[in-house]
Amino acid sequence: MALKATIYKASLDVSDIDRNLYSDHSLTIARHPSETDERMMIRVLAFALNAPANNDQGLLEFGKDMWEPDEPCLVQKDLTGLLVHIIEVGQPDEKRITRLCSRAAKVTVYSFSSSTPTWWAGIASKLTRLRNLTVWQIPAEQSQKLAAMTQRSMSLQITLQDGALFIGDGTDSLEITLQRLHGQD
Repeated sequence: MALKATIYKASLDVSDIDRNLYSDHSLTIARHPSETDERMMIRVLAFALNAPANNDQGLLEFGKDMWEPDEPCLVQKDLTGLLVHIIEVGQPDEKRITRLCSRAAKVTVYSFSSSTPTWWAGIASKLTRLRNLTVWQIPAEQSQKLAAMTQRSMSLQITLQDGALFIGDGTDSLEITLQRLHGQD
């Protein structure tokens, strides 16, 4: 018998002072049996960091990447169905990144493993020509602390100001230092 996804609920209160964006999001997250708390929370964080100011550019939605290998982690399509933004978490190989960059106007990757510097050093020179790609590193210690905030029902306050990212759940708080490895805003 196949294992089923575990459902998590997250209420996000996002205050992105840098973009003058204040929004609330109620998310239902299907966590694949093989997905860790850490990876799931990075997906939630990626959603919060990239949620559009309004729906005029389309909705940002979770993809089916854990069930369908060719699907992205998060995807934003415009109102005509065109891919605007693809978001991946982890360490996709250079062929996958190149393929995604050919499909969407913007591609963002969030890597959170302690092996990120080694992974990036191995593929960086092959991806420098991709102008629509941005790659971020989240320090492993910080992503593990974020994973410790996982609950089946979560209420997270996320504040981004002057490049500093703060996350709180009413009990604990955490500062995450995003390091840009490639790309620009």
